Amino acid sequence: MSNKSVGRWSLFMSPDLTIQQIAETIPKAVLNASDKDLESFHKILEETIKLREGHRNLQQLIKSFSSSVIQRS
Repeated sequence: MSNKSVGRWSLFMSPDLTIQQIAETIPKAVLNASDKDLESFHKILEETIKLREGHRNLQQLIKSFSSSVIQRS
């Protein structure tokens, strides 16, 4: 993700956003997308979030396992 897009998405973390600010950050391709395209994009985002959470869980399991193996040594 480019710095520009990272900055764009970090706007969503601000509690003081206006609807206009949100609308200005949405790419025209998304605004012009069909319902079917948006549904597909939504599914991709959901699976990406699941994958990210799974990766974090795996990292925690590995870290926990490594710590317990080191302590037993």
